[in-house]
Amino acid sequence: MVLVIVVALIALLAGLAANRWLRPRLLSEDDDSGMAVKDLVGPLLTLTVLLLAFVLVTANGSYGKAEVASRGEAKALDQLVEIAEYAPAEQRAQIQAGAVCYARAVRAKEWPAMSDGNGSSAPSVWSTDFRKTFRTLQDKPVFGMLIAADNKRSDEREERLTQASASIPSAIFWFLLATLFITVVALGVCLPRKNNRGQLITLTVITALLTTMLVIIRDVDRPFGGIIDVTPTAISEVERQATRDFLAHHPASDLPCDADGVRRSA
Repeated sequence: MVLVIVVALIALLAGLAANRWLRPRLLSEDDDSGMAVKDLVGPLLTLTVLLLAFVLVTANGSYGKAEVASRGEAKALDQLVEIAEYAPAEQRAQIQAGAVCYARAVRAKEWPAMSDGNGSSAPSVWSTDFRKTFRTLQDKPVFGMLIAADNKRSDEREERLTQASASIPSAIFWFLLATLFITVVALGVCLPRKNNRGQLITLTVITALLTTMLVIIRDVDRPFGGIIDVTPTAISEVERQATRDFLAHHPASDLPCDADGVRRSA
């Protein structure tokens, strides 16, 4: 970082020195001639658009990973429920009930927390119960399949929580905001003061487009919050199916959690 700053300062000083002492020897033009401010605005606008496009691609990649992880976690949990069908009745009931409560905890507790880039300990209560139940099945053929499905669920959840955090540092966002401000001001300086209705409309449109792109970047960089967000549709569907299966096999039993996935008191 220090090296970049030092090189940039040296380049700036070298450019100013070349303008003062080297330019008269290389060019026969008057000292008043040369590039105008408007000639420099074009490259500045191009740089701004390229920076915004690059950051938008990065943010969109994070959003895509968050969506894939959410679906992968739901699929792994659904597999866990299906594999539990091959377990003894007691363990099958525990696993399927735990799957329902885990899905509820993810939907009701962890999903809202992820809008701020945080997680929740509520689902971990039920994943711990999964492992306790698995220990009683170590000598059963179904043990390996249950462990594999649960490991997949755990990996996907970890990826989901990772993508919940902003992938673009605040410093980069503020840098983009400053770049947008400088670009718009520079464009405004170059506009004529009279008969400029068309130019003003164009400047307004450019400002709106750049601002919209920055807003989209900010929104997509928070996959579980904002307008463009990843919804808990997949995990809610697994919750519905797991609840149906549990009640079908154990109609007289109650789930060990409430509607938000919180363990009921004994």
